[in-house]
Amino acid sequence: MSKLLTKPEVLAPAGDIERLRAAILFGADAVYLGGRSYGMRQGPSNFTQEELSIGCELAHKSGVKVYLTCNTLPTNREIDGFEEFIKSAYAAGIDAAIVNDIGVMSIIKRACPELELHISTQAGIVNYASAREFYSMGAKRVVLARELSIEDIHEIRAKTPKELDIECFVHGAMCVSFSGRCLLSQYLIGRDANRGECAQPCRWSYSLVEEKRPGEYYPVVEDDRGTYILNAKDLCMIGYLDKLASAGVNSFKIEGRAKSAYYVSVVTNAYRLATDYLFENADSFILPEWIKEEVMKVSHREYSTGFYFGRQDNSQYYKTSGYVRDYDVVAVVDSWSEGRLYCTQRNRFYKNDLLEILVPGKEPISYSACEILNETGEAVEVANIATMKLSMPYPTPLPEGSIIRKRI
Repeated sequence: MSKLLTKPEVLAPAGDIERLRAAILFGADAVYLGGRSYGMRQGPSNFTQEELSIGCELAHKSGVKVYLTCNTLPTNREIDGFEEFIKSAYAAGIDAAIVNDIGVMSIIKRACPELELHISTQAGIVNYASAREFYSMGAKRVVLARELSIEDIHEIRAKTPKELDIECFVHGAMCVSFSGRCLLSQYLIGRDANRGECAQPCRWSYSLVEEKRPGEYYPVVEDDRGTYILNAKDLCMIGYLDKLASAGVNSFKIEGRAKSAYYVSVVTNAYRLATDYLFENADSFILPEWIKEEVMKVSHREYSTGFYFGRQDNSQYYKTSGYVRDYDVVAVVDSWSEGRLYCTQRNRFYKNDLLEILVPGKEPISYSACEILNETGEAVEVANIATMKLSMPYPTPLPEGSIIRKRI
């Protein structure tokens, strides 16, 4: 692949203001977030109208775009309030709306004709005809279904207008159901996944029971906890961004609006570094190992490449629905002055512990604090009080928001 003419966008999730700040600091080109209604995630706190205005202002000051999720399927009762909702969001400064429902799309075109429309992955776009039709209806971007291969994306790109952006997920949780349109949660406990309330029953442990033998449970595999037959591995494409870029993908999307600010920081930083590296080394994209290792330092399930290289036999993980978690955030940098880092504690750590400092856009720095002073300047052996203010010696300034972490 020759040198890229344009650098793909790194699109990060933002479940609240804290995670929005993290995405901005660690290199996102754009963020996607939800208001208190009409979005597909109710787990995170999401944004009030006031917070949305603040968030848009923060993002735009750093040249970062804001995309608002409006991708539920509103009922008759809910659709009546949508026009006021989208007008308020547009006034707050959003750059695009991510939509699924054609009625929602028509209201936006009438009420906010200048607002960009991005078609959600919930729409299940798997062919060029659908992509072209959405473009003819006014869409600026399509978020393709996660069930597509790279070859499928190549064909969609070749047979759609070049003005139409193509966005694809590159990292995060995968849904067991096609394009996330799952009824399992609604059926089992009355929480509708298609309204942002999924309880993730695909992650639960299941056993087999025979109709005439109630109460007798048979593990489908040899495991006394049953089997996680629906449990998908997480997606990770950080080592294959060149393949997606050559297929015509304009935006690399990271899943995880319900994930922590630490997750957003680390994964956004990794894909920022990887995308920059790709832009400079498109002819020989072999990503440095330390960048690949960064995505292993957040809480995650086992990784796979999803459907991008065809249907794989290893896309499900049957042993457990738990996460791999090897690092804890122990402090966040507030400032630097006269040879000392001033920080806020997040998890317990001790003097002389081997730590890592994650600085935006940089390789992690190994560090060991030979001294910890509390807020009153007293030396302590351990930082073990939640959110305590502390300082440690460090020779050079580090940006506010840099993360100090420790291997568990």
